[in-house]
Amino acid sequence: MPIFDVIRTSNHKVNDIQKPVVWPLNISYRRLAVTCRRLSGNSGLNSAHANSSQSQRLPVSQELLSPPEVEHTDHSGRALHRTDMSFAIEERGKPNTQEYRVFFKNSEGKYISPFHDIPIYANEAENIFHAVVEVPRWTNAKMEIATKDPLNPLKQDLKKGNLRYVANVFPHKGYIWNYGAIPQTWEDPNHKDSDTGCCGDNDPIDICDIGNKVCSRGEIIKVKVLGTLALIDEGETDWKVIVINTEDPEAGDFNNIDDVRRLKPGYLGETVDWFKRYKVPDGKPENQFAFNGEFKDSDFAIQTVKSTHEFWKALISQKTNAGELNCMNTSVSDSPFCCSDGDAQAVVNSASAFGAEDPIPSSVDKWFYYEK
Repeated sequence: MPIFDVIRTSNHKVNDIQKPVVWPLNISYRRLAVTCRRLSGNSGLNSAHANSSQSQRLPVSQELLSPPEVEHTDHSGRALHRTDMSFAIEERGKPNTQEYRVFFKNSEGKYISPFHDIPIYANEAENIFHAVVEVPRWTNAKMEIATKDPLNPLKQDLKKGNLRYVANVFPHKGYIWNYGAIPQTWEDPNHKDSDTGCCGDNDPIDICDIGNKVCSRGEIIKVKVLGTLALIDEGETDWKVIVINTEDPEAGDFNNIDDVRRLKPGYLGETVDWFKRYKVPDGKPENQFAFNGEFKDSDFAIQTVKSTHEFWKALISQKTNAGELNCMNTSVSDSPFCCSDGDAQAVVNSASAFGAEDPIPSSVDKWFYYEK
């Protein structure tokens, strides 16, 4: 069997050879090497050997990264990942379960909120923003910043009491970009947008990273804003900001939304189609858009991001009603919600211990077909 027939995403275990998933050609050599190591010595991949080795190796998400980017576990067995020189993540609970959480740490190893403590700007003078990757490209698990939980870790959204996985609407598989949010932003549900006529969705502003790299869950990236799409999701304004990772080799070629049209033809049209129909398999109607589904340019998008930062400032300083949102933070010193390092540590200590991942339901791979 050719090697590309057995390379698979983290949604599938190595011994699940009856459903091969082919990685795209831009798979990193690190991931390829990891897979080869997992396959070596497992001749025939008989189930007995596979089962016995399962408990001896780390979950796939940890194997896909190597030092110094990841510190696999600490003395207590917690899963630790280095995202860049400034931030790291710590997994708690069992992946693919309702107890699973991804907490964040700063460069000093102190726990922080990805919603409130990671600065919005990576370079304010050049309008370069930080972004938190919630859902890596081609994956389905609807991970999101838990805005109502202390320290706002990443967790998987629920639908009717079950873990939520976004459906595959043909020809798409999972999310078609690295999907996430810009920290220290907030789409105020009490503010009616003058352009869309709808109020905000009560979340940080969303980003779609169109870069070539498939990022990792919880990765913090620096992004250049190219434009935005105004999704109206169940009557709420839900901006989708199109960005590119500044570390992408092609980032210098992208400065506005027209560059995306020119250099990645079809991508923006498929983005509209994805957001229009992604809830249809759940029995919901197609989503609508402001501006007739047209993308606004980078200047408009940057101003939109900055306006949501102003809404966040009012939120974190208790100048507006937070409602059910949890504004616990460790770095905004003039915020009434600022807590001690000990309080933050206590939140993480109360979470379940990290454990082996549960299998992802096979139904997640189903494709849904609709006439355009």
